[in-house]
Amino acid sequence: MTDAARAADLLKEHRASIDRLDAILVYTLGERFKHTQSVGRLKAEHDLPPSDPAREAQQIARLQALAKEADLDPDFARKFLAFVIAEVIQHHKKISGDQ
Repeated sequence: MTDAARAADLLKEHRASIDRLDAILVYTLGERFKHTQSVGRLKAEHDLPPSDPAREAQQIARLQALAKEADLDPDFARKFLAFVIAEVIQHHKKISGDQ
């Protein structure tokens, strides 16, 4: 087998793993958003604000620490979670009728 053929096989294996991991991420986000929708309904029923800055700060700090343990850029983890939180808040606003 040539070096190019070995490289092509390795590339195929890596891409297959990436595809499986992408599927895990999508299903995990789907499950996460099911729970955040429930939280949004609960907040709306009890007239609680859609956003909880203290909880968000705790989560960001926790994910940054996890990212360091996982050899992932903590700044990337912070940006990713900030994006997810912003989406969740928009969902909560819709549920509560604020949007």
